[in-house]
Amino acid sequence: MSSDAAHEPDAITNADYDLSKPIGSNVGLRQGLTSYGDAHFSLFLRKVFIKALGYSEDALSRPIVGIVNTYSSFNPCHANIPQLIDAVKRGVQLHGGLAIDFPTISLHESFASPTSMFLRNLMSMDTEEMIKAQPVDSVVLIGGKCCDKTTPAQLMGAISANKPAIHLVTGPMMPGSHKGVRIGACTDCRNNWAKFRAGTIDIEDIAELNEELAPTAGTCGVMGTASTMACILVGLGVMPIKGATPAAVSSARLRIAEDAGAKAVMLAQTQLKPQMILTRESFLNAITVLQAIGGSTNAVVHLLAIANRHPDIAGSITLETVDEVGRRTPLLVDLKPSGDNYMTDFHNAGGMPVLLHELRPLLHLEALTVTGRTLGQELDSLNVTPLPFDNPANCIRPKYSPLYPSSSLVVLRGNLAPRGAVMKASASKERKLLSHSGPAVVFTSTSDLAARIDDPELKVTADSILVLQGIGPIGNPGMPEAGLIPIPRKLAAQGVTDMLRISDGRMSGTAGGTIVLHVSPESADPSSILGIIEDGDIITCDIQTRKLNVELTDEVVAKRVAARKIALEEQATEDKTEPHWIARDTMRGYRGLYMRSVNQAEEGADFDFLTAYGPRRL
Repeated sequence: MSSDAAHEPDAITNADYDLSKPIGSNVGLRQGLTSYGDAHFSLFLRKVFIKALGYSEDALSRPIVGIVNTYSSFNPCHANIPQLIDAVKRGVQLHGGLAIDFPTISLHESFASPTSMFLRNLMSMDTEEMIKAQPVDSVVLIGGKCCDKTTPAQLMGAISANKPAIHLVTGPMMPGSHKGVRIGACTDCRNNWAKFRAGTIDIEDIAELNEELAPTAGTCGVMGTASTMACILVGLGVMPIKGATPAAVSSARLRIAEDAGAKAVMLAQTQLKPQMILTRESFLNAITVLQAIGGSTNAVVHLLAIANRHPDIAGSITLETVDEVGRRTPLLVDLKPSGDNYMTDFHNAGGMPVLLHELRPLLHLEALTVTGRTLGQELDSLNVTPLPFDNPANCIRPKYSPLYPSSSLVVLRGNLAPRGAVMKASASKERKLLSHSGPAVVFTSTSDLAARIDDPELKVTADSILVLQGIGPIGNPGMPEAGLIPIPRKLAAQGVTDMLRISDGRMSGTAGGTIVLHVSPESADPSSILGIIEDGDIITCDIQTRKLNVELTDEVVAKRVAARKIALEEQATEDKTEPHWIARDTMRGYRGLYMRSVNQAEEGADFDFLTAYGPRRL
């Protein structure tokens, strides 16, 4: 964009002080003026303070691109954000814009209590309100996904604010090495910790591994939720195709950041907004990508929350949509935890351009992208050359030889999960468990789990089904990533590496195993079937029929539900404490807001008042 074009027709000049003329267009510094009752004074005062930072009238007359800064010294996923901000600013300024960065909340799974998911909705509110409140013509959303919460929170907020926005992720970390074997966060964190628990590696090994599992800045270097969300942003069309896979510490990541700045200036001019870009077809493309990469189950919750922020899409993307798309989509990317490789391998094999080229017959190519072109046009503009199938460096399978034929993620229903549950079938270590019946071994909370899972007297066998209650959106609160229930130590020592496990919580996208998650309604709900499961109840899970049932008659269920409600009331009387479902009505602060407003997993675990349809009144 030329310098002259940048100054017309919205240049800020001394004419703005002419009290006989209206302020004019709602762009740049003129938009969202503070309410003093005098628009001219509001603009005058805004310019007084922005000039304290040294900006000239010339600089202030240009399109203003806000750069959302999620940097935190607690957050290794975001450690490269200062360099990315510099690169974005370069791209903005080379194309005639003015870049101004501003902070929002920064989240990291390992440094947030009780869980970063508890704070995702708060971050989305922060992002939405800061975008709406400040005089920006477009924004670049820089997120490191903090395991997975940052990018969904940013997109949820951006859709609700509905100003032009483009995503830039911080990128995956590089893998490390231990005794000549490549390792990386965080699938190998979990695998090696399981070996340590089983006694097959010693304390010296686990200490050495701790030094190498995260050797650089960036997000987990496998197909965990961080990488999943990066790929999904491309599938949605809100991040350029090449933006998902370059490593956080690479020069390619900085060039992508510069390009994001350039594109943000274009968005400021065209005013192409998220609600214009995103359609139902965009979400179908994103779900196709999710299934093809063997992505995280967490992404299902996030996608539902994102879709329900859009006034034209809310309610039309459901768990059934995820399952329907999965039935026709093969798993093509060979990355941990469903495969063997790392994000650097995915990038070196061609990354998202090659994957989308392979998926082309399954995609809605007419879907718009943040570049202003359709997905089909974007793919046509690329010179895509897949590696030969027999090349050892190729971790992207052709459609005729998939890693998994279809449905890497499945949706289950039944009397145990009437509103749905999710499983990453492709991450199962024992495929026979995908169709399995067995007796339940029930843990009522994470503290109960910690106290009893390694008890030598625990009545459990390899055929048992481990059930964890109390880790749903309200039950914990925050729906923690505790769904990867550890194998009881006495079984791990016998060589058992996988068991069927069921909970109302989430699981890290980096984790593997035969694990049912997001059971809804959650066990904290007094009417929940999951909440009344007892030791010895026979549970059946079958992914072919998509069924998840417990062998209890309706009469037994009704009796247990009624008895549980009485027990909860008696507990409240005796202990003078109330269960979450009741106590939430009088809780203070953000926790009270969360507990009263969060919806269930099948709706995205968002706040009801933030969705496009707003709070549901009785």
